[in-house]
Amino acid sequence: MPRLAVALRALALPVAALLAVAPSAPAQAKPEPKAPKEFVALSDVDPTILQEIRYFTPHNFTGDPVDGYRRPMCILTRPAAEALHRAQRQLLRRGYTLKVYDCYRPQRAVNDFVEWAKDLGDQRMKGEFYPEVDKTRLFEDGYIAEKSGHSRGSTMDLTIVRLPALPTRPYLPGEKLVPCYAAKKDRFPDNSVDMGTGYDCFDTLSHTLDPRIKGAQRTNRLLLKGTLEKLGFVNLAEEWWHYTYKPELFPDTYFDFPVSRRSLTG
Repeated sequence: MPRLAVALRALALPVAALLAVAPSAPAQAKPEPKAPKEFVALSDVDPTILQEIRYFTPHNFTGDPVDGYRRPMCILTRPAAEALHRAQRQLLRRGYTLKVYDCYRPQRAVNDFVEWAKDLGDQRMKGEFYPEVDKTRLFEDGYIAEKSGHSRGSTMDLTIVRLPALPTRPYLPGEKLVPCYAAKKDRFPDNSVDMGTGYDCFDTLSHTLDPRIKGAQRTNRLLLKGTLEKLGFVNLAEEWWHYTYKPELFPDTYFDFPVSRRSLTG
């Protein structure tokens, strides 16, 4: 064998051995899904609507920030956001403002709820959000499900606040919990008008037309209901705060893009 060939072969052997033990290049992270162009940030359509996105914070029935909420912002399909803007204009003339607690909800957040519900040992927030409900019944009673209309982009949870809107203090993890159906002066402070229960209260008192809700509390629920229903929203009878704008742009699609400005493509 010629000397040059022998030298090249000798050099190739250690190089091949080095390549064999060298770590492989790391796999590139899978890109996050994006929202269709029909989705918008509510603040871009109506910056006057208040936003208190509870699942971005630990003040919710799980006790932790929920997977998929990268920013405390409301994302909706454009028709739903524009209909909320029309409702806001009506309420502003009467001295009120809308406040949203949740809007589009990614499927990963729904999955997070399901996993939490299966963990029967985690009952940190029971004292506020489901004091009278056994956690083993959350699926059977319909409080938790594997799919949510929120993931289709035209459903939101909201309330009414009288102007001028007073600030609300943040929740402090570990603080003493008060049942969500307690008197407004006793339960966790919320600048919302008195709706008879707090938001996300797992109790039949949250049913929009529960006959036990009377007086100013019933009037407040009917103000929200009447304003929204005239503009094409449909209320979920079991939750005074839950409304869907009809017809939905995506009635059969459950999206999973994160709640963040970067998710929007429009």
